[in-house]
Amino acid sequence: MQALTYQGARDVRVETVPDPSLVAPDDIIVRVTATAICGSDLHIYRGKIPGMEDGDILGHEFMGVVEDAGREVSRVKVGDRVVIPFVIACGQCFHCMLDEFSACETTNPGRGAIMNAKKIRPPAALFGYSRLYGGVPGGQAELVRVPKANVGPLVVPDALSDEQVLFLSDILPTGYQAVVNAGIGQGSTLAIFGAGPVGCMAAACARMLGVETIFMVDHNDYRLEFATRTYGVIPINFDDDDDPAATIIEATAGRGVDATIEAVGFEAKGSTTETVLTTLKLEGSSGHALRQCIAATRRGGTVSVPGVYAGFIHGFLFGDAFDKGLTFKMGQTHVQAVMPELLEAIGEGRLAPEVVISHRMKLADAAKGYEIFNGREDECRKVVLTP
Repeated sequence: MQALTYQGARDVRVETVPDPSLVAPDDIIVRVTATAICGSDLHIYRGKIPGMEDGDILGHEFMGVVEDAGREVSRVKVGDRVVIPFVIACGQCFHCMLDEFSACETTNPGRGAIMNAKKIRPPAALFGYSRLYGGVPGGQAELVRVPKANVGPLVVPDALSDEQVLFLSDILPTGYQAVVNAGIGQGSTLAIFGAGPVGCMAAACARMLGVETIFMVDHNDYRLEFATRTYGVIPINFDDDDDPAATIIEATAGRGVDATIEAVGFEAKGSTTETVLTTLKLEGSSGHALRQCIAATRRGGTVSVPGVYAGFIHGFLFGDAFDKGLTFKMGQTHVQAVMPELLEAIGEGRLAPEVVISHRMKLADAAKGYEIFNGREDECRKVVLTP
């Protein structure tokens, strides 16, 4: 089969690799009909994620048709059209029983990205995301082995197109969980840092839940223009405004917003000092976006973080967070817990996640898709690949 493989930083290639086969009795094989390049795939592409090996198959946003199933699979059958969550969970461990699927204790033989791990169990395995998260081959391929098929795959109705439901695999649940974690709803005020796909999905979900005012901060005009046109956000370009938090506070009567969502992650553009510290491996992430979130959130508010972080952060300003009595909620998405309700919202027309797609390409052209998305060429927002 054909698959997109990692060959080193900024070097990905579509190659011929062996077809996957059933390993466990609750595995399925999915023939991929649509897959996407995620913003977190770009962390791998840029060489920022350890535990990658040459030849690893990338991709964790995918869907397709069940081609084969193990003898213990009961949730789906051959011929079903399914969306696959990027988190691989057993459904039976301590955390899965709490619907905390991204903390599943049994699927990941890796260690996760935690530094001060002690003897804590690792988080769930993820598709296509390094040996830290299980080394499971990803979905930017013609065929994928999907473990734990009685827990993850969601059957989707034929009435909905692939593009309408594909993002149930990751960015839509991630944006939705970020909004739910923010504790906001009807009449609330919100600031979203990052106008990428997750930031846009958060804006869509916030509107669905009745949030009244949404500020969105980014440094790409074309992404801000799209979010303004599509979700009615108030745009702030931090290339033109070096202190968005001050602007947000001024616009909210000196109070700040009820919540902020940090949808940028550890490669946020920081200060010169932070760039040097990161280069010297003395810091894992820029804290710039987080500091802005802390500053922009009202006293007693919430900072919700779906953006990926790892390692040390310079200048976190924990004292400011304490003084303001802020709540922080963050982490990988418990995708399986929210997929059904989001599928219902799509079916009822309350969500249209497909509008974020800007580029459609063949899997054979995936390497070019990475270049375009990474370079934000041609006003790229989201790339969908079809085998």
